[in-house]
Amino acid sequence: MKRWLGSGEPVDRGRFPVDPWRLVETAYRSEDLGTTETVFAVGNGYLGMRGNPEEGRDAYAHGTFINGFHETWPIRHAEAAYGFARTGQTIVNVPDTKVIKLYVDDEPLILGTADLEHYERSLDFRDGVLRRELIWRTPAGKRVQVVSTRMVSMAQRHLAIMTLEVTMLEGDAPIVISSQILNRQDGEDEYHVRDAAMGEGFDPRKTATFEERVLEPMGHQIDEDRMWLGYRCARSRMTLAVAADHHLHTKDETEVVTSCEEDRGKVVFRIEATEGQTARLEKFVTYHSSAGVPVRELVDRCDRTLDRAARHSVEHFHAEQREWFARYWEVADVEVGGGNAMQQAVRFNLFHLEQATSRADQQGVAAKGVTGSGYEGHYFWDTEIYVLPFLTYTQPHNARNVLHFRSRMLPAARSRAREMAQSGVLFPWRTINGEEASAYYAAGSAQMHINADIAYALMQYVGATNDTGFLVREGAELLVETARMWSELGFWRRRNGDDPTFHIHGVTGPDEYTTVVNNNLFTNVMARFNLERAAIVIERMRVEHPTEYAAMARRLELTESEPELWRKCAEGMAIPFDEGLGIHPQDDFFLDREVWDLSRTPDELRPLLLNYHPLVIYRFQVLKQADVVLAMFLQGDRFTPEQKKANFDYYDPITTGDSTLSAVVQSIVAAEVGYHETAMEYFRKALYVDLADLHGNTVDGMHIASLGGVWSALTFGFAGMSDRNGRLTFNPRLPADWSHLRFRMTWRGSRLIVQVTQDELVIEVVERGEEEVRVRVRGEAYSAAVDRPLRVPLPDQGPRIDGLMSNVPQTGGTRADGTTITAGVPEPMVVEELADEDLPPPELAQGD
Repeated sequence: MKRWLGSGEPVDRGRFPVDPWRLVETAYRSEDLGTTETVFAVGNGYLGMRGNPEEGRDAYAHGTFINGFHETWPIRHAEAAYGFARTGQTIVNVPDTKVIKLYVDDEPLILGTADLEHYERSLDFRDGVLRRELIWRTPAGKRVQVVSTRMVSMAQRHLAIMTLEVTMLEGDAPIVISSQILNRQDGEDEYHVRDAAMGEGFDPRKTATFEERVLEPMGHQIDEDRMWLGYRCARSRMTLAVAADHHLHTKDETEVVTSCEEDRGKVVFRIEATEGQTARLEKFVTYHSSAGVPVRELVDRCDRTLDRAARHSVEHFHAEQREWFARYWEVADVEVGGGNAMQQAVRFNLFHLEQATSRADQQGVAAKGVTGSGYEGHYFWDTEIYVLPFLTYTQPHNARNVLHFRSRMLPAARSRAREMAQSGVLFPWRTINGEEASAYYAAGSAQMHINADIAYALMQYVGATNDTGFLVREGAELLVETARMWSELGFWRRRNGDDPTFHIHGVTGPDEYTTVVNNNLFTNVMARFNLERAAIVIERMRVEHPTEYAAMARRLELTESEPELWRKCAEGMAIPFDEGLGIHPQDDFFLDREVWDLSRTPDELRPLLLNYHPLVIYRFQVLKQADVVLAMFLQGDRFTPEQKKANFDYYDPITTGDSTLSAVVQSIVAAEVGYHETAMEYFRKALYVDLADLHGNTVDGMHIASLGGVWSALTFGFAGMSDRNGRLTFNPRLPADWSHLRFRMTWRGSRLIVQVTQDELVIEVVERGEEEVRVRVRGEAYSAAVDRPLRVPLPDQGPRIDGLMSNVPQTGGTRADGTTITAGVPEPMVVEELADEDLPPPELAQGD
């Protein structure tokens, strides 16, 4: 990612004006279709629709996605080995119901070529409705106003509603409105518009295409204005039904023509439109999916959804949606005193978080949510570390749903652990259905820290909610099985008569530019936490919930000695530290590598993973994303302030930020150690990841983990919030040019509003939970109540170190073996294709 110093706007404000509550586009452009399709997407966590134009013409990627609805395919390894992932999983682009084509005088409306006198598209964060209004001068010189809306309902999980209004401003004309359901996964529309992403070159973050038909037709029907199509995935055998109802309102003469076939259904309205009259089409759409329920039953569900929807008007559902988002902003809004542009960007991020998570309803949260097919729709550790904190502290019931989803994965995780010669469980690195789908184990399956990440998220949720019922019923089993994996994966080693230490070898940490190492610091620190908490929870459960403990112990064959073993493993955990440099090495041999000098690496060679072979990258000290720095954030009480600053100073210049997960963590820790300007620089990079397409891949979908990380940067970073073992604390570090930071949160059933200004911290209790709200502010204990807000004067905003961090790495230090740390940049060779006459004779080309 290019270094952006924050000078000037990252977004074209002539085209995307500032509005604190909306994303607005005032001019249509074709060169960034992929990005705008993503940022204008609407969804609810179950169903997502990209911001494609209703007319269904040019697009980067027409897309409609259902959370968890996927096809499987055999992974073909060039050189296979035991335990490699065997079955790939890819989210399916389900039939497109957004298509509502418009013809006036038999001339199609095509935005890329139309003469548009006016154009505005907006996505309102207060009601989740995508609106578009334009005035089109047709080739015949007639003026037509076209107004459309699109909404995926939050309250009605399976329902989406679209409207299209066409008004002849000047002249009469025959109008045709063709509303369709189109299976784009296996077919093409009549225009054969190719996906603009094809042929753009290799990018491992993109989704592979299927070579065979995915959706097998299982029936179709049209009855008056209602049509449905049903499918079954060829390999995964998942089933799907989609249906649509239509209601046309106009005073002009109208004819309706319908047709339905396996991959397309059409309801075509032919209208003799007169000047000044409006034709309004209302389209109600529903999707139902299943792991294997017969399609006929799903069609019945579709009928019931549409029958219920028919009892109400579009305005009713728009009002219902607005009420939903009003409640959402009451618990999740963050107000920043850094200007309306920043406020808009913050709310844009929070809005898309709601669209990705709210109605996931015990499904996972994919890396792209339901806005695109990037990363094949897989769930990663991103959810637990970057998204769940936001849910835990604003909508804990949604956090619980996601944790329940992980709990349902336990059987598959047990099987994976056995396959990897481990006891307990091993959660998959990337998955949809619970099975490991990472074909590249070095930077995938070897990231066993996911076990500890899930345990961390569980304990964070329990600490913030005091939901011991969930912990006893589901969480304890997860803790037992993850702790078992760590206690067996590691081993004891004694050196020079010292006490034995516990080591974990052959793993990869969050930094995917350094793989399969010994004693990765992040992994060991998080495994230690996992082991400690498992021992504490199980021992308490044995005393406080003996019946549930006895049942679990029988089921899992848990012995009374196991918690003590976990405790010893945690106490003996090897935590790498270099006395000479005063830093924590990322792993045992990280400092043995030469340093990659990012200050001398051209921008055109970034990101590194697209320009260098992995083995080249693995030979250097260079990071894709913060690793040790992330450990210091999540386990901040296990590092001294001096260690945090020394580690940050060392690792920041060699962190490329090639991952969107990195900037938020660097911002949080930079703020804590005092680099306030650097903290703001990283925050702005995270804030505009998608709005400004800073990583060049927003076309593939929103970066959901980065969205969650933005909330963490605001609350954990600038507000200085932390939650250690169920104790809520604050140590604010408000940016110097912000007047205030105000956010909502939930703590143990109480709803709070926290406000930080340059002079004080204020905590209001809007609604009290089961107990009084107790917090610590810079080490001092306080309490707050509904009728007694807490006000704590702030003499300062913590340490302040002016200036931006340099991207010149630290060199000249001495390793333990006496050698000096140096820096360099590998120069990639340009490989040109050779003509036949340039090739060596066959006998020389055989090798030796």
